[in-house]
Amino acid sequence: MSTTTPHALSERAQVVLKTLIDRFIRDGEPVGSRTVARESGLDLSPASIRNALLDLEEQGFLQSPHTSAGRVPTVRGYRVFVDSLLTVQPLELAQLQLLERELSGGESVTRQQVLDTASRLLSGITHMAGVVTLPRREQLGLRHIEFLPLSDQRVLAVLVFEGQEVQNRILQVERSFSAAELQQASNYLNSLFTGKGVQQVRESLVEEMRRTRADMDTLMRTAVELASAVLDTPEEADYVIAGQSNLMDFKELSDIEKLRALFDAFTTKREMLHLLDQALEAQSAQIFIGEESGYHVLDNCSVVSAPYQVNGQVVGVLAVIGPTRMAYQRVIPIVDITARLLGTALNLGS
Repeated sequence: MSTTTPHALSERAQVVLKTLIDRFIRDGEPVGSRTVARESGLDLSPASIRNALLDLEEQGFLQSPHTSAGRVPTVRGYRVFVDSLLTVQPLELAQLQLLERELSGGESVTRQQVLDTASRLLSGITHMAGVVTLPRREQLGLRHIEFLPLSDQRVLAVLVFEGQEVQNRILQVERSFSAAELQQASNYLNSLFTGKGVQQVRESLVEEMRRTRADMDTLMRTAVELASAVLDTPEEADYVIAGQSNLMDFKELSDIEKLRALFDAFTTKREMLHLLDQALEAQSAQIFIGEESGYHVLDNCSVVSAPYQVNGQVVGVLAVIGPTRMAYQRVIPIVDITARLLGTALNLGS
């Protein structure tokens, strides 16, 4: 992050910086002093503009590529631009109507379909990569739980969550259970926990065991032990992504080695999920510019993210990934509005 606030820059320096970054985002070419003088609206000579650009370069907001007399923004320059100099554009009516129509939700649409649609829309509207993390199980309401006997002292646990999401878990148990025993355990748990979030259920189980340990009958003990086992099974986080190939259209990302490393990161997912988790924990919009992500593979990229909510709880994050010279004034409102509409659609389907 920049340690220099925009208040430390003169009004003239801010206008010069904004003019240069606006032009560089539009064209992707180093910007010279004559262009800045012509487009800034400042009544200054090219020589004065050159001095202002030199000052900004010395402060770390701009840099000069070796092959050009023009200048380009640094991560520090982009950070000041995004935080303080940017004028966010309202979403075009046609784009808003498209998002509302495609993310209308409803009981006939599965959660996976809604998530796929959201990532596709983010990619299609921005012409970059769109990413949506799957809702975390801890935040989803539990509609139903069922236990079915398998061979070799194993039990199949079937969990049905809000949004028509079904997850299966195979449990290794210490003794064999009959189908009748497992049905009784399922009925007992469903009577207590239907509609509660997984974290609520886990906490309630602990309290139930503590409160009734002395007089807990076999049925209750079986149910609680099975539920504890299935809810303690680690969850594999994941996301859906669309439009990775769009990144090939930006020349700063078109180097084959950079693309290979970037696509590998999309495939392995670990680093990308860790980055998106930061936005999830912040529970507010986050913008990572270049090296701010902490991952070398994203040094030439920016990530604009926003959390989405189900039933008032933040359960996931969506994001647009593109070059650092992305049109932030367009991308930020697209991400923000899509996050809101996604949450509404998932609520309708729950």
